[in-house]
Amino acid sequence: MLRFLAGLVGLGFVSALFIAFVMPREKVEPTAPSVYHLPEKEVKFSFDGPFGIYDREQLQRGFQVYKEVCSACHSMKLVAFRDLEELGFTKPEVKAIAKQWPVEVPSINPDTGEPATRKAIPSDYFPSPYANETAARAANNNALPPDMSLLAKAREGGAHYIYSIVTGYQPQPADLLKRFPDAKTPTGLHYNPYYANLNIAMPPPLVADGQVTYSDGKKASVDQMAQDAAAFLMWAAEPKLENRHRWGIVVLIYLLIATGLAYGAYRNIWRDQKH
Repeated sequence: MLRFLAGLVGLGFVSALFIAFVMPREKVEPTAPSVYHLPEKEVKFSFDGPFGIYDREQLQRGFQVYKEVCSACHSMKLVAFRDLEELGFTKPEVKAIAKQWPVEVPSINPDTGEPATRKAIPSDYFPSPYANETAARAANNNALPPDMSLLAKAREGGAHYIYSIVTGYQPQPADLLKRFPDAKTPTGLHYNPYYANLNIAMPPPLVADGQVTYSDGKKASVDQMAQDAAAFLMWAAEPKLENRHRWGIVVLIYLLIATGLAYGAYRNIWRDQKH
């Protein structure tokens, strides 16, 4: 009896699978994002691949782009000013950068106990341009600018995604509106095919060549500024990338040597045995 019941259960399971396989599929209608969303642009970064390393000069330029352009809206609450020494800045330079930062650090007046602000010092983290989330949304049409500390790791595509977004603004294609009349970019948003739903609240941050004057004299084209900013954000999200790459190579060499020794021991121990 038990075997009969088990057979019925198995037959029912197989029948359900067969019905699910032969039933006609419901047609899925395409949407504007599914048709017009584009993958990240192809761009070469020095830190790509298992042997990649950061270009310190590029990171310093990227920091300059963040400071002069991105920091007006985006915070980096997990990066301290003293971390900039890893980019090649000296301690006096870091101290000067912190002191001259346009946004002061929230503090408390020791005499009155009232909220106050003070100049940043190297041990401080980059202060947010807004007092709180409400203020940030009020200044950005109710959109909340994301913190950039881990942005390159939080978005699929990393630095390539950031570069693509920054350089991907364009007019909405006429054929898109012809095919999807309801997909017109709403007022206050901007069409960007590299963004998931095609419409992004952030206006184009880099609008012209020379928007930033690089201290190393390199030509600051929009493309160059976008690459440099993306590289800096990648470093911010993964500052130990170079160490990880180095240790990965060491581990691979160790495993190769260990494999060779293990194979040699195997041949030595079983050399007189027939297989």
